[in-house]
Amino acid sequence: MLYLAAFVLVLLWLYPFIADKKPVRLIESVIRGLLVGSVYSLIALGVVIINKASGVFNFAHGTMMLFGAFVFYSFFSVSEVSPLAAGALVTLTALITLTMNRFSALRDPRSLAIAAGAIVVLTILMTLPGREYQFVRSVVGGVVGAVLVGLCVERFAIRPLIGQPLFASVLMTLALDQILVGITQMTWGSVELPLAIFNNLEQMGIPANIRFELEALGGNMNVRTPLLFVFMLSLLAFGAFVAFFRYTNVGLAMRATAENQQLAQSVGLRVRYILAVAWGIAALLAMVGGVLQGGATSLNLNMRFLALRAFPAVLLGGLESVGGALVGGLIIGLVQELSSTLFGTGTQIGTEFMPYLVLMIVLVVRPDGLFGEKRIERI
Repeated sequence: MLYLAAFVLVLLWLYPFIADKKPVRLIESVIRGLLVGSVYSLIALGVVIINKASGVFNFAHGTMMLFGAFVFYSFFSVSEVSPLAAGALVTLTALITLTMNRFSALRDPRSLAIAAGAIVVLTILMTLPGREYQFVRSVVGGVVGAVLVGLCVERFAIRPLIGQPLFASVLMTLALDQILVGITQMTWGSVELPLAIFNNLEQMGIPANIRFELEALGGNMNVRTPLLFVFMLSLLAFGAFVAFFRYTNVGLAMRATAENQQLAQSVGLRVRYILAVAWGIAALLAMVGGVLQGGATSLNLNMRFLALRAFPAVLLGGLESVGGALVGGLIIGLVQELSSTLFGTGTQIGTEFMPYLVLMIVLVVRPDGLFGEKRIERI
């Protein structure tokens, strides 16, 4: 009864703001909120993966997103890539992958042959010349760069802290955040860079804005086409991970490891290898989110703060819920855009206040989040 009374009071408080706006503006805000929220869902998914696998809340996820997007930009903005640089990048990634399980793969001829073939193929794809292959180069280069960052973070920063207090790993992610920011700033500078991945839409006959005439609701509604593509690609990446997580052997091993690392190791699962895969996938998802956000707006150092808006989505959906990341991201995007419409875009109520207010209200009712798992420890 108390919660119902609080809900009614909130509606009464919001009613004057809602009544002052045209219905078409509210509908436009709802649509834009869902489109923007899809990126938050993708970012939240990466945080959930790491938390499920290792119990660490990764505060460096926003900077990993920024770093991966800049790597993608480096391959996208040039006509040619040095074969030596591309080969070194792929070789380093392959070596770290082969040595994840105590160098056992280096003694397996089959693993070495597969690694050599992958190095050759990926190097060729990353060095294809000409503007017509810029998407191939940038996608392959971005994936390799993001996975390399994820593997290095797990291997050299997180793995040495296994067995130490969890707080040490959390502090390590905060340190990694600042280190990656420094590397990004030294490499690409502090200037805002355009990532023109959606600039050719009009040449393909796709308008930059989709216009809906809704005179009965108070005017016309415009929806940006890049945001529609961001929404569809975000859901596609989200769905691809869910399919991988549910229907592959590696995904099954990740689910088992997330439930109980000691039990998973006792049945023969290579826990360290699985944790490295989890960090690699999280870094890859961060790169995809950064590229989509950068393509819809631009690349700049402040883009890493986008993760601060995704953190409420993680807690709102539940720290260990993959589906909760999707729902939480969409809710936060919706709340953010509606708040900006109701209270004005010049204020920071929509981006910095309302998402956390909604999070606080939900956590009061459901402390584990909307889809979080309540664990009961028996002594």
